[in-house]
Amino acid sequence: MRVLLCLLTGAVGLSAATCDSLASLALPSTAITTAETFPGGLFTPPEGRPLPNLPSFCRVAGVIKPSSDSDIRFEVWMPSSMWNGRFAGVGNGGFGGSIDFDSLGNLVAAGYVTAATDTGHHGNVTDATWALGHPEKVTDFGYRAIHETAEKAKALVAAFYGSGPKRSYFSSCSNGGRQALMEAQRYPADYDGIIAGAPANYWTSLLSSGVWQQALLQDPAGAIPPAKLPAIEAAALAACDALDGVQDGVIDNPPACHFDPSKLLCKGPENDSCLTASQLTVLQKLYEGPKDAKGRQIFPGYSPGGQTGVGGWATWITGLRSGRAGGYLFSTQFFSQMVFQDAAWDLHTFNVERDSKTAADRLGAVLNAADPDLKRFQERGGKLIIYHGWSDPAISPLSTVDYFESVEKKMGARNTGEFLRLFMVPGMQHCGGGPGPNSFTAPPDPQHDIRLALEHWVEDGVAPHQIVATKYKGAGPASGIERTRPLCPYPQVAQWKGTGSTDDAANFACVEPKHAK
Repeated sequence: MRVLLCLLTGAVGLSAATCDSLASLALPSTAITTAETFPGGLFTPPEGRPLPNLPSFCRVAGVIKPSSDSDIRFEVWMPSSMWNGRFAGVGNGGFGGSIDFDSLGNLVAAGYVTAATDTGHHGNVTDATWALGHPEKVTDFGYRAIHETAEKAKALVAAFYGSGPKRSYFSSCSNGGRQALMEAQRYPADYDGIIAGAPANYWTSLLSSGVWQQALLQDPAGAIPPAKLPAIEAAALAACDALDGVQDGVIDNPPACHFDPSKLLCKGPENDSCLTASQLTVLQKLYEGPKDAKGRQIFPGYSPGGQTGVGGWATWITGLRSGRAGGYLFSTQFFSQMVFQDAAWDLHTFNVERDSKTAADRLGAVLNAADPDLKRFQERGGKLIIYHGWSDPAISPLSTVDYFESVEKKMGARNTGEFLRLFMVPGMQHCGGGPGPNSFTAPPDPQHDIRLALEHWVEDGVAPHQIVATKYKGAGPASGIERTRPLCPYPQVAQWKGTGSTDDAANFACVEPKHAK
């Protein structure tokens, strides 16, 4: 079996190790706590739901301690047979705090060696209390845990199979997108191909904006109740949905949309179809984003459209009730536990210009992944795909456009195009959901699956000129396809050819937009 495995993976059999022998493998600052072969079938992880129908794999778990206050838990899963020769790193959402066993299971079942970490602490994704008084743990969360896990995983791969992975990939969204860009910027040798979804890479500015918007919404007069969000969305669609020539409930190119919210001002008694003057002021500020005293943008505002639904503004911005929006939880935790190291900190004391600078000064070097110089990543042949939903209410999509354009400015547009693609996703909310086609992981081919598109680029030199996204009728492929649409490399947009169904991606072409940002 070992000889067959080595033939399948290209490993050198004489130097390959058994799974249980990895328990004694000496790795820097690392203690291996588990090294065992899972025979296949139903796997019950230490936390999370049971994972059915997994293949046999070598499971290694351990703890990495690069500092005296570090406690980075990690897992590495290696297929017992039919390894595809690739290593896939797994990222984390929010403030991390747990290992994503679901992603480990999906990847090992697809033939990948895969690894994940809890980023150095245990807790809920909205909880940052672990950071109070623990700067080394903040560093682990900021960048060290992902890098350390990648290094240890590759060492385990080399020991188990007799040679390291032929290619290494990383894909994640939100904070995971920040982790992805941090890897490309700080540790360009860790991964050959990287996918960064909706990256929270301007971390300190993003969460400064989060506190600013929540402070706006604290005044009951300006608070926007969930019942009014459909009217806001409908007004935005009435103004801009048809700009692309197709009326489909999605604003394809929000930068070209000049939506005037003042039309929503109540002309008579207040109702759910209109906004009061105070609510209108708040809405306009949310679209504009916070600025300093000289009018310079601290962080971009949000795009029109996509306000409703499970992942809409009620979830992230306005809240179902005061203090319960995702933006409130993340931003107040960040400033109390990380920036000011004061659990009693009160957002009512917040000044966006002063305190965003304080956050950047204290933590920007550890948490922000905003360096546009990707020369080292490019020089070693790395490829990077970034994607972001235009209707994302958690992280302004314009922040990702800003980062992409900063890379073009630093490295030149032609040079950037050799290794980086940005795909903006019309109608998609935070990492998924929303009214537009938002699934680009099936069917499994480079035209529809963003991961396979990246591999095709890295391994075959074929850059993705479009990726087809799918909108399903219900939950997943079994419900049937409602619509497909090509995602185009920014700044291109999808334009209907004028014939054929507007629900079929084949009837669209990627073209330069009529109105640039």
